[in-house]
This record gives sequence, C-alpha cells and structure tokens, in this order.
Amino acid sequence: MATGAHHTTFSILGSDVVVTGNVAASVDLHVDGKIEGDLKCANLVQGEASEIKGAVIAETAKLAGLVDGSIEAKTLIVHASARITGDVIYENITIENGGQVDGKLSHRRAGAVKGPPPLEVVENRTASLGS
Repeated sequence: MATGAHHTTFSILGSDVVVTGNVAASVDLHVDGKIEGDLKCANLVQGEASEIKGAVIAETAKLAGLVDGSIEAKTLIVHASARITGDVIYENITIENGGQVDGKLSHRRAGAVKGPPPLEVVENRTASLGS
C-alpha cells in the first residue's frame, strides 16, 4: 500500500477518475469521479459533480450527483443536488428539497431478502381461554 496504511476504512475515487466497468469495495467509498458500470460497496458518499451510470448497492448511500441506474440501499439520503433516474429499493429514505428521483420507489422491510418471500407454515391451534 502506497500510503503505508494497513487498515483502510474508506476509498476515494477523485474527480479526475473515470472508471469503465463494475466497481466492488468491501469498505466505504467516496466517489467524486465518474463510474460507467455497477457499483457495490459498504457505504457510499457521492459528490455533487459525480456521475454513476449503473446499478448501485450499498448499506448506506448519500447521493449528491447523477445516478442513472437502479439503487438498493438500507439507508438512502438524496441530497438537493442529486438526480436519480432508475428504480430505488430502500429501508429508510430521506429526500432533501430539490432532490430528484425519476423511477419507482419500493420500501423493503428491515431484514428482508431479495426474491420471493419464503413460504410460512401456519399451525392451526385451538384457543383456550381458561388454562
């Protein structure tokens, strides 16, 4: 590692960086540049001049730039400067005045997994009031 850091907790894509292809990070990611591909990371902070053209998956996404693609986040914060075009799946969402989302917003329950819900076995029980 060039910086000598052994336990980096976040990575930065600067405003002069353009990535063509998918990006995966196990740590938090701050994006000021442009990404043309899907992005998956722990937590995402997007700068105002940033552009992401692809799907975004993150625990927390704080978006201030352009996103052209679907978003899946446990907690989503759409800042006033954000422009999102695509469907959004979230557990908690905040949209600042002026933030734009053009797509379908879908709430996901906490702990829910993607795909069809699992089948539940329902037991028939007789209610008894006395015992």
